[in-house]
Amino acid sequence: MEKAYFAGGCFWCISPIFRQMEGVRSVVSGYSGGDEIDPTYEDVKNQRTGHRETICIEFDPEKVPFRDLLQMFLYNVDPFDEGGQFIDRGFSLAVYHLNDEQKAVTEEMLENLAQEAGRTPFIAVESFKNFFIAEEYHQNYDLKNPDAFHRELVESGRIKE
Repeated sequence: MEKAYFAGGCFWCISPIFRQMEGVRSVVSGYSGGDEIDPTYEDVKNQRTGHRETICIEFDPEKVPFRDLLQMFLYNVDPFDEGGQFIDRGFSLAVYHLNDEQKAVTEEMLENLAQEAGRTPFIAVESFKNFFIAEEYHQNYDLKNPDAFHRELVESGRIKE
């Protein structure tokens, strides 16, 4: 098993997409990128720690390669929004690579995306340094709170009704 770490704005909004993929063992919501130990949701949401809302995906690379996970990530965010993601404003998008292969795949795919679109994606590519698991109520939020989750998707502009 391997891991991938993606920050896509709201971790509630991107977690379900990956849980449905064959080869994905788990998806955990948490915080990455900052220096503070064990940050809280309120501090991260208010951008006081340098962390981003991040998901940790544990996956079997024989069934789903990192490239496929990254493609799914890029499809489910707006890589060209410099100011955040949907209603979540501020720095939000990142790929935290664990090794040279993940870094190379990420840089290649972002370069291809830039060439195809004719503009630069605003996704940080950073070495992984930490991951702090978010509070329990954030884990599998969509399953625990389906109505509130649906409202979040609509209100954020991620889906249209």
